[in-house]
Amino acid sequence: GEGVLYEALVEEDFCKALLEAMAHRRKRKGEEGEFLTTPTRVFSQLRGAQDSPLEPSILHAEQSNTSVIYGERFILKLFRRLAEGVNPDLELGRFLTEQGFDHSPPVAGAVEYRKGRQEPVTLAILHGFVPNEGDAWEYTLDVLGHYFEHAMARKAEKDIPVPPEGHMLDLAEVEPSPEVFEIIGNYLESARLLGQRTAELHIALGSAPEDPVFDPEPFSKLYQRALYQSMRTLAGQVFRLLNRSLKGLPESVQPEAGAVLEAEPRILGMFQTILRKKITAMRLRCHGDFHLGQVLNTGKDFVIMDFEGEPVRPIGERRIKRSPLRDVAGMLRSFHYADYSALFSLRECGLLCTEDFSLMEVWARFWHFWVCVVFLRAYLDTAGRGNFLPTVKEELRMLLDLYRLEKAVYELGYELNNRPDWVKIPLQGICQLLEQRK
Repeated sequence: GEGVLYEALVEEDFCKALLEAMAHRRKRKGEEGEFLTTPTRVFSQLRGAQDSPLEPSILHAEQSNTSVIYGERFILKLFRRLAEGVNPDLELGRFLTEQGFDHSPPVAGAVEYRKGRQEPVTLAILHGFVPNEGDAWEYTLDVLGHYFEHAMARKAEKDIPVPPEGHMLDLAEVEPSPEVFEIIGNYLESARLLGQRTAELHIALGSAPEDPVFDPEPFSKLYQRALYQSMRTLAGQVFRLLNRSLKGLPESVQPEAGAVLEAEPRILGMFQTILRKKITAMRLRCHGDFHLGQVLNTGKDFVIMDFEGEPVRPIGERRIKRSPLRDVAGMLRSFHYADYSALFSLRECGLLCTEDFSLMEVWARFWHFWVCVVFLRAYLDTAGRGNFLPTVKEELRMLLDLYRLEKAVYELGYELNNRPDWVKIPLQGICQLLEQRK
């Protein structure tokens, strides 16, 4: 017969039925498998009084999944990209809930599909709703908007703040000067708190040595070689793409693009350092796709969310244990992206002319450098309570630089394919890392 095919989530009754099924641990059999709805031990606590209505509403936000909010008590995330195996967002979120980690949304339940002896497919996750003022990306861009307004007001002054020379890891050992706090303001405290929360997340994820899924593991020679091969393959793909795209790039980035192309052998050599010595650091289950957009700003604190990893990657790959410094590198690169995103927005709105853009880049580098230093200092101070960081500073520097370089190379490939106007950001990140490693 004829009918209309439409999105079931627009029906309130369907959304209510999903929550009701979760509450009563219901199953629904299909032709080949069955749907299971499973609440966790915190479901009833988060649900509250049974007679209070939890009206569903679809969250209208830019994301790859679909989310439904229930009366600011729950948020149900339904996945659009399905694969066999437990989704890391459910696996890590459920573990952190059981561990009592307060800085991620508690997992209240899940919807899964099981077929015979195959691994379950995660269809949806129910989280406790976290009241918030948006994510840390939006918050950071707002702060940077005010920062650049202040900088423009001072552009006639001769004293332009210049970031110090040296590696951020060395500067993370000392407290920034009062002048730095005066210029950047309260966001340094936000960076400090975010560094602390990141380290606390990693400590929590490494706190169950009796659980093989979360037991920290050492770097083996086999893993080091696999890591190098992965980095080398990525670099090869991106540099071929850069070479093909070079003539079509904006003239302003041609010098940096050419310099990065010439540095390919050196970059591959940096990646190869992972093979040269025994690594004392440990590998954990990590966030996997950590940046400012994966952190909620509650107004007073930060809550880390979305442990799904990169959805385009196979679930098996996303569940691999890695150095938590990979998450750290992701956040450091995110600060760099926030810097330039704010500058680009000001230019597009006509609030920043071409003549002033280079001057504001100096202010941007100053902000980015010190925010990274404060974040890194807080992270290392807190993470020292765990047992996963390298025991030697030179090893810490090497791993941090390798993961930052890998991330910047990945970003370069992404921007070449999707946003050529933004290719300046990863190119600059790669050049700065090469300069630091001289």
